[in-house]
Amino acid sequence: MIVAGAPVPDDQHCSHICDMALDMLEEVKTVMNPSTGRHIEIRIGVHSGTIVGGVVGIRTPRFCLFGDPVNTASRMQSSGEPMKIHVSQQTAENLDRSVYVIEKRGPMEIKGKGTMMTYWILGKKAAANRKSSPTPPKIR
Repeated sequence: MIVAGAPVPDDQHCSHICDMALDMLEEVKTVMNPSTGRHIEIRIGVHSGTIVGGVVGIRTPRFCLFGDPVNTASRMQSSGEPMKIHVSQQTAENLDRSVYVIEKRGPMEIKGKGTMMTYWILGKKAAANRKSSPTPPKIR
């Protein structure tokens, strides 16, 4: 799981995550499964919203994130397709359509959520590829 915009809020959190997801899809094409000799495939799910984070555990403490966006992003991933980025309507609305190629997938029945309108992120538009993403804020 990867998060942007926490602990420091960032208006560009959706762009940072989708840029990283596109980079992951590109890089995973170079990874082979040694037992089959085939390229591995991943599914990526993205959702946006408010989360809560904190350290959980005494013996083996770890930082965990909680909230509906965590569960919904997981559902986007599990209901997606290999080598595609599946996003919720909330995430699609937060992205700049002059930068990203966004295709409506349509309404999907999402376990625990009901019917949700979902989208695919197919890439970045040619002019947008020449621009670099803004640098994420430093965590203090």
